[in-house]
Amino acid sequence: MLSPQQIDTRLERILLKVQKPGRYVGGELNAIVKDWEDVGTRVAFVFPDIYDIGISNLGLQILYDLVNQRPDALAERAYAPWVDMEDLMRSSGIPLYSLETRHPLAAFDILGFSLPYETLYTNTLNMLDLAGIPLRSSDRTSADPLIIAGGHACFNPEPMHAFIDAFVIGEGEEVIQEIIDVVKKVKGQNSRASNHQPLPVDRELLLRELAQIQGVYVPRFYEVKYHQDDTIDSITPTIPEAPRVVIKRMLPKLPPPTTRFLVPNIDVVHNRVSVEVMRGCTRGCRFCQAGMITRPVRERSVEEIVQAAEEAVAATGSEELALLSLSSSDYTDILELVTRIGERFRGKHLTVSLPSLRIDTVSVELMEKLKDRRSGGFTLAPEAATERMRRIINKFITDEQLLETAREIYSRGWTNIKLYFMIGHPSETLADVQAIADLCKRVLAEGRKVLGGKARVHAGVSTFIPKPHTPFQWVSVDTPDQIRAKQELLMHELRGSAFKLSWTSPEDTLLEGWLSRGDRRMAEVIYNAWKNGTKFDAWQDQRRFEAWTSAFAAQKLDPAFYTHRTRRSDEVFPWEHISDTVRKKYLYADYQRSLDGTTRQDCREGCDACGILPTFAASRREFPGIYWKCPEVKSPAGEKRVAAGGG
Repeated sequence: MLSPQQIDTRLERILLKVQKPGRYVGGELNAIVKDWEDVGTRVAFVFPDIYDIGISNLGLQILYDLVNQRPDALAERAYAPWVDMEDLMRSSGIPLYSLETRHPLAAFDILGFSLPYETLYTNTLNMLDLAGIPLRSSDRTSADPLIIAGGHACFNPEPMHAFIDAFVIGEGEEVIQEIIDVVKKVKGQNSRASNHQPLPVDRELLLRELAQIQGVYVPRFYEVKYHQDDTIDSITPTIPEAPRVVIKRMLPKLPPPTTRFLVPNIDVVHNRVSVEVMRGCTRGCRFCQAGMITRPVRERSVEEIVQAAEEAVAATGSEELALLSLSSSDYTDILELVTRIGERFRGKHLTVSLPSLRIDTVSVELMEKLKDRRSGGFTLAPEAATERMRRIINKFITDEQLLETAREIYSRGWTNIKLYFMIGHPSETLADVQAIADLCKRVLAEGRKVLGGKARVHAGVSTFIPKPHTPFQWVSVDTPDQIRAKQELLMHELRGSAFKLSWTSPEDTLLEGWLSRGDRRMAEVIYNAWKNGTKFDAWQDQRRFEAWTSAFAAQKLDPAFYTHRTRRSDEVFPWEHISDTVRKKYLYADYQRSLDGTTRQDCREGCDACGILPTFAASRREFPGIYWKCPEVKSPAGEKRVAAGGG
C-alpha cells in the first residue's frame, strides 16, 4: 500500500495534465485535518460523482462535521475522479485517496458511500476497484475497510447487496456514531500496523454487531427465495441477530445545523451554503418517494435558522444561501423567516433561494420579500396539467390557482417561470400531455400581458418512475415508444424563442427504473455493465446503454420484468424487509384511491393513519411539534395525538 508521501509524489507528475486539478488536491477552507496516528477510527466519506457535484452534498457535509467532532475518530473525503484523471491514476499506479491526508481509501476503517440516486451504482464499483478493495462483500477479509452506504437510494438496497457490507436505512446523524462505536469495540485496543493498513477485525463478528443496530441492514444475513414466475416468495433473516424487518432511523428532533461548510477550490454546481429549515413533507404526493420516506415533518425554529445562516455565511464568505426542504413554503413561519433573513443580511448582496415553493401556498407577501434577492427565474411544480391527473397523483390545484400565481410572479419582475411536469403518470393519455403544452401557453400569455416579449416559460418534463415505498409502487413505467410519442408532441407544440423545453431520455428513464425497482439479481447486471465500461451513468455523454442491455442478456434477465408490468396486490417487493414505517396497506389503499381520482388530505389538516408514529411511540421517542387527534397514538396523559406530518 502506498504511503501518502508516495501518492503526493506521483500526483505531482499528473495533476497539470487533467481538467480542473483543483478537484484532486483538497486543502479547502474549513477542511479538517487530524493527526492520523492520534485517533483510533478513520472514516472516509465517499460521494461517487465528481467533486463539482459531491462537495455540495449536504448529507456528506453534515456527517463529515459530526464525525470530526469526536476526539477518537476522523473523517476525510473522496470523490469520483473524472475519466481523464482516472486514466492517469491507473497508469501511474495511484490508488483512490482521501483529499485531506492523501491516505489510500484502503487504509481507512470505514468507507461511507452516499447514494442519493441509483445512477451512482457503477461509479461506486469503479471507485472500489480504483481503491484496490474487493468489489464483493463476500471477497473482503479482515484487513479490508467496512463498506457502508446510505441515502435515499438505499431504501431498496437489493441491487447493490453484493457490494455493500451494511446499509444505513434512514437518517444518519445518530447511527453513524453507533457504527463507529461498534467498529471501535470490535477492533479492541490492539496497536495499529505501521504501513497505514487498517487494523484487522473479526469481520463476521463486526457484521453481526452492526445488524443489531436499528436502521442498519446487513444483506448477507438475509435469504431471498423466488417463485417460478421470478417474483419473490420470501425474504428471511438467516441469523437471530438480524431483524425480520429493518426499520429506518429517524431523529425525533433535528440537531443544530452544520455551519462550517467546505469552501470548494473551484467553481462547482451549487456554490452556496445551505440550512435545512425542515425535514419531511405532509403533502402526500403519490409519486414522491422523498415525501414518504422522510416522514414526519420536523421543523427548526426561525431563531435557529437565522443564527445558522449568519454563522455559515461568516465561516465561508458565501454570497448565496439556500433554505432547504422538500416544501419550503410549507414551513410554518416562512414569512417571518424570510423577513428575518432579509433584515439580517440587508446590504450584504446575499442571494436567498427557497427551492420547492408550492403553487397553492406561494403568497404575494413572500414573493415581495424575496424580490430584492431574486434571480432571473421562478420555479413552480404543477407536475400535471389537467385537474384529473392532479387528483390521481394527489397534487390537486386548479388551473386558475396556477395562472393567478404566474400573474403575481410576472408582475413583480420575474421574466422566466420554470414549470416542472411529469409524463407517464398512471392513466395518462395524450390529451393530458397536450394539456401540458396548452397550460404553458396560457402561462406565457399571462406573462406577455405584463412584460410583453420579455416573458419566458421553461417546461422541464421528466418521465415518471414508480419508486419503492410510494402508493404507485405497483404500477409500470411507460414503454420507450410511449415516452417518445409524448415527448415529440411537446417538442412540436412548445416551439419558439419564448419557450424552452427539457426532458429525460427514455434510456435514462429505463435505467433508473431497473435500478430503483430491481431485486438481488440486478447485482450481477450492475457488475457486468461496469465490466462492459459503464460509469457516470447520470452523464449523457458517458452513458453506455448498450452495455446495460448486454448485461441483462448475459444474466438471462428480461429488463421489462422490472419496469413494464403492473405488480400484483399481494406481490412481495424486493424491498419488503426495509421499512420506512408507512404501512404497505396504507400505500395500497392510497393507490386504489388514485384509480378513483380521490385525493387525501394534507397531514397538517388531519391524520389518515399511515402508521409512522406508532412505530416510534412504541420505542418511547418523543416528537415535539404540532399535535392533533390521531386514531393510533396516545400521549402519556392518555390523549390521542400525533406530531406534524405523522399521518
